Amino acid sequence: MRAARDVTSAATGLGGSAAGPTGPGMHPQPPSSPAGRAAGPAGPQDGPAASQDGPGTPEHGPETPEHGPEPGLDLADASRRTGGGRRLAGATGRRLAAERLRQAILGGDMAPGQRLVEEELAGTLGVTRASLRAALFDLGAEGLVERIPNRGARVRPVTLDEAVAITECRMALEGLCAAKAAERVTEPEAERLRQIAGQMERSVAGGEPLKYSALNHELHRLVREISGQTVAAGLLERLNGQLVRHQFQLSLRPGRPRASLPEHLAIIAAIVGRRPAEAEEAARRHLRSVIAALLDQHELDQH
Repeated sequence: MRAARDVTSAATGLGGSAAGPTGPGMHPQPPSSPAGRAAGPAGPQDGPAASQDGPGTPEHGPETPEHGPEPGLDLADASRRTGGGRRLAGATGRRLAAERLRQAILGGDMAPGQRLVEEELAGTLGVTRASLRAALFDLGAEGLVERIPNRGARVRPVTLDEAVAITECRMALEGLCAAKAAERVTEPEAERLRQIAGQMERSVAGGEPLKYSALNHELHRLVREISGQTVAAGLLERLNGQLVRHQFQLSLRPGRPRASLPEHLAIIAAIVGRRPAEAEEAARRHLRSVIAALLDQHELDQH
């Protein structure tokens, strides 16, 4: 787990790549559905979409990839996006800043508790300070950022108790998505699930935990997609984002992939077999296993 970096390295660190695949069980990922990308409650107003250096620029910035966080913001790319020295403002700047910071947090480039200094991040991201402040408000609504009185914003740490409570909520939502997926799955989707099952088995046999983690990420994304339950999917994406550190640690725990493999295979078999009740129970059983593993890991960390 990376130690928190100082403010300067944190700002430049946004130009790096994501830390790697994330955890066991239900994977964290950046919001990819409309519900997941929603900015949340209306935050501070940015004013007209004009740069502090001149007129506003057209909207830029790609959508967040559906399969996981993309690399952080490249500074040269930011300069090109904003016309050299200009900074994006208004809704465009707010959206770009929120997307890039979300990617950095979910990708592990920013550690829990790390301070987020507005002026430096605004310059790094190529947005106005007002847009950056509004983006932090949005990320606060998602549970990724928190404001400390008289100290500013920081990446919000998630305690073990919170992680367990969030996973309990996910248990109900993941069970619902698995059941819906079993009702709706098509033959091409079933074949893709079978392919993932085979790849997971090979990655465990070959001792490839990071590959297994990436497949786990894809499996749960696909189950949510097949389910067609967009409300549950959006809620899960936000909840998963808060657990990225706990899940990444757990994914590297020796023996964890081998322990979770039968649970994932059971979910796949029930969905492919179009057995909704069995699929829901398999998903819930898997999440109970994740909670037990989180508690076990905490015990180990104390010794």
